[in-house]
Amino acid sequence: MNKQYKADLALIFVTLAWGLSFILTKNSLNALSTFNFLAIRFFIASLSVAIIFYKRILKIDKTTLKYGIIIGFIMFSGYAFQTLGLNYTTTAKSAFISGLCVILVPIFSALFLKKAPKPAVIIGVILSAIGLGLLTLDDSLSLNLGDLLTLLCAFVFAFQILSISKYSVKVDTVNLAFIQISVVGFLSAIVSFLFEAPTIPTTQKVWTDILFLSFFCTSGAFIVQNTAQKYTSATHAALIFTGEPVFAAIFGYFLCGEILSIRGFIGGFLIVFSMLLAELEIKIPFLSPKSKVPIMANKK
Repeated sequence: MNKQYKADLALIFVTLAWGLSFILTKNSLNALSTFNFLAIRFFIASLSVAIIFYKRILKIDKTTLKYGIIIGFIMFSGYAFQTLGLNYTTTAKSAFISGLCVILVPIFSALFLKKAPKPAVIIGVILSAIGLGLLTLDDSLSLNLGDLLTLLCAFVFAFQILSISKYSVKVDTVNLAFIQISVVGFLSAIVSFLFEAPTIPTTQKVWTDILFLSFFCTSGAFIVQNTAQKYTSATHAALIFTGEPVFAAIFGYFLCGEILSIRGFIGGFLIVFSMLLAELEIKIPFLSPKSKVPIMANKK
C-alpha cells in the first residue's frame, strides 16, 4: 500500500470519528452543560498535544500566538453554536447543516476577493439552500432553535477555514492547532464559570465519550489530518470529508434510533451533492462549453 492510499485511509478514519462525534457530544450534553463539556473536551485535547509535541510548543513565537488566538476565537464561536444547537436538534441534521461551511467558503472567498464565484459554486449554493429547506423547515416553514444555531456555526466554520488558509502557511501548523484548541478550552471554561454550574463527570460512560472526543476527534484528528494531507491531494481529502454528515446520519440511526424522513433524506443528499459540486469545482457543460470535467488527480 503506497503513501497516498495510507493517507486516504487515515482521512477516512478521521471522517468516521467526526461523524461519531455528533452522537458522543449529544450523549455528553445529557450529563454536562454546553460550555462545561467544551472546556473539559478541549482542555484534555490541548494537554495531549502539549505532551506529544512539547519540544515544538516550547518554540511558539509571537506570530503563531497571535494567529492562533484569532483563529481560536473563531473556532470557539463555531463550536459554541454547534454544541448549543445539538441540545435542540438531531445529530444527522446538525452534521448536514454544519457541512454547509464547504459551500460558504468559496462564496465568502469570492466576496472578499471581489471575484464572481464559479458556476459550480453558484449551483451548489442553490442546491444546498433547497436541501437545507427540505431538511430543516417544518410545516409552518420555520427553523427550530437548534437548526438555526447550527446554521450560524456553519457560517463561523467557513470563516475559520478561510482564516486557517490565510495564516497556516506562515507558521508551524501543530503549534497553531495547539493554540486554537487551548483558546477554545480557555474561553469555554470562562463562560461555564460565569453562566453555568460546572461539574466534573462522575460516570464512566461520560468520561469514555469525552476522552474519545478529545483524543480521536480533536487533537488526534488535527495531527492525522495535517500529516495525511502531505501525501494525498486536496481533492481526495475534500471528497472524503463530505462523508462526515453521512456517517453521522448512519451512527444516529444505529446508536440513537434517529430516522430522517424522506424529505430530510433528499435534503441531506442535496447538501452532500452540493458540497461535492463546489469543492471539486466541477465545471458545468452548458455554462462552460469549452471546459471538461476535471479528472481527479494526485497533486501533492
